[in-house]
This record gives sequence, C-alpha cells and structure tokens, in this order.
Amino acid sequence: MKKSDTFTLDEICSLAGMNRRTVRYYIQSGIVDRPEGSGKGAFYTRRHLEQLLAVGKWKRAGLNLERIRELVADPEAAGGRPMPPAPRRAPGSIAVKSHLHLAPGLELVIDPEAAGLAPEEIRDLSRRVTNVLRHLQRKKEEKEDDDLPRNIQRHAAAAKADPGEGDG
Repeated sequence: MKKSDTFTLDEICSLAGMNRRTVRYYIQSGIVDRPEGSGKGAFYTRRHLEQLLAVGKWKRAGLNLERIRELVADPEAAGGRPMPPAPRRAPGSIAVKSHLHLAPGLELVIDPEAAGLAPEEIRDLSRRVTNVLRHLQRKKEEKEDDDLPRNIQRHAAAAKADPGEGDG
C-alpha cells in the first residue's frame, strides 16, 4: 500500500470533516472498521475514509446511528426502504451546485451533497447526459431529413392542385 493511500487520525478527521472523538466513537461502536496497525503505528486507508464519508452522508440525510449500523452491516439492508430526504437548508446557508449547460434553455443542476455523488460520479453523469442529448439531437435531425422529401412532395402536389395560388 502506498503512503498516499494511508492517513493518520488527524488526516482522516480533516478529510471526513469530523472530529477525533466522533471518529473514535464510530470505530468503537463498530460503524467504522478499526485502523490498521496499533498504537502510534495505526493508520487509516481509503476504505476507512469511504466509510466515514458514507456515515456523514447518512447522518445528514437524517438516519439515526442504529439505521446506519444496519446499512454498514448489510448494505442490502435498505430492503427497498427509501433514504429520507436531505434536510432543508436554513436561510443563509451556502450550497455548492454543479450546473451542466446542455443546450440553450436546457441546464442540469446537481447538488452533489444532497445527491450523495462524488466528483467523479458527477463527471460520469455529465458525460452520459451529454451523450444522450447528442443522440436525441441526431435522431431529430435524421427525422427532419426524412421528412424533407415528403414536405416537398406535399407542396408540389398542392401547387398542381391549385395552380392559381401564389399568383397575385
């Protein structure tokens, strides 16, 4: 394991946005795995960071620790039960959102925190949405190209039926 893949307690607390006491509590209660090694040589890995970030997301979504324990023990424990909606933001709170401009008048707004998406997941979603939009635009252009001969035929037939129209 590379050194860049390991963290001290202080580093993981900073990355997860939690204090030492909270992280230790989650470890003692079995919500987060124990660190690798022991004593002063103990270290945390990306797996620990992912666990802490998930716990933070679930806490912000309003889940209690017992429910979080269930999800950690068995990720399939959701059993079709939906996650509660993210709590409403207080007036004056700041939220960072991603805006994906797809076309004139068409924009996708993503609140990564509320959606529980990591930056790479947002980039992947953006690429996929952009590809779907391009596909739809190509299909629309193909349909318009297919309709063009029919429109020309209709106008020609209408002109033959009423040769006086258009004069004047």
